[in-house]
Amino acid sequence: MQVTQLKTTLVELPFAKPIGTAIHAMRSVGCVLVEVHAEGGDVVGQSYVFTLNAARLRAFDETVRGFADFVVGRDPHDTERVWHDIWSEINPTGHKGITISALSAIDVALWDLVGRSAGLPLHKMFGACRNEVDTYASSGLWLSLSTDELVTEAAGFVDQGFHAMKIRLGSERAADDVARVGAVRDAIGPDIDLLSDANQKFRPKEAIRLGRQLEQFNLVWFEEPVAAYDLAGHAQVRAALDMPIASGETEYTRYGIKAMIDAKAADILMPDLQRIGGFSEFRKAAATAAANNIPVSSHIFTEQSLCLAGSLENCISVEHMDWFSPLFNEEMELVDGKLLVPDRPGHGFTFDHAAIERYSFR
Repeated sequence: MQVTQLKTTLVELPFAKPIGTAIHAMRSVGCVLVEVHAEGGDVVGQSYVFTLNAARLRAFDETVRGFADFVVGRDPHDTERVWHDIWSEINPTGHKGITISALSAIDVALWDLVGRSAGLPLHKMFGACRNEVDTYASSGLWLSLSTDELVTEAAGFVDQGFHAMKIRLGSERAADDVARVGAVRDAIGPDIDLLSDANQKFRPKEAIRLGRQLEQFNLVWFEEPVAAYDLAGHAQVRAALDMPIASGETEYTRYGIKAMIDAKAADILMPDLQRIGGFSEFRKAAATAAANNIPVSSHIFTEQSLCLAGSLENCISVEHMDWFSPLFNEEMELVDGKLLVPDRPGHGFTFDHAAIERYSFR
């Protein structure tokens, strides 16, 4: 079997209303949808990469298409060879940023093609360890919401069947963050897990002061308390607090994850499928974490990350983000607070071409 075509399509998915974190003002996500076709045309591997507000979307598209010569004419089973050929090619332009995002999209699409051509779900091909995984609602509780809106939304997540959810931090006054977290904790009660994300807002001592005040609410973790590149700052916060520190979504490849481990920067590592380097590299990053007795929890890309969660013993959860759900024919299945790992071939999700037309990026 050989790859005959690499195709991209651009879409933009608008949010119902603008949302915000400590460092983001968001109105939409723009996606480069990637399809890898094989001989005969019946089997297609699919993936995507995204940018907030569709910023620089065409640059992402150009980079993905620029790697077509490394894919077309190749056996899609040669995922490792393709990955390393592209890795060598991008040495002059860098092993972080858009280049890795493009490599990630190609790797995921090839693996999806391999799974679909074999008629097997990828978590079974990788070596399955579970059929369901813990998750947390992450499509809400934004910093841009009022406290009353937070409380209403939190109650809604519980009604939907979630057993965990994440609130964003980063108010100008620490007391406001404490009050907002307290209001949500009161609304959902002690039995629902509550996670927090500062989106890199604070300096280390600010994060420590806030973290100490938040520990009374029994939070699952304090995510990205300081700038992503400040590994020493992460380690400082981690050493000062009893609450677990989660981070890693902004790191690229196993080498970025190893740097976090070496710096003792986090208790939980959060590889992002787009930044980490696709399925191939995510598995290596997770293995690196496992060798150091550190759990991982995937960042966004919920649909595609389920096959990883189903095959990585140290994957403790996936982030439930519904931003991209309109793109797919299939729906994620939430049962008793957990997401089911699909048993469909490949990663288990296929593009809805009517939706793609509706959200076409102009």
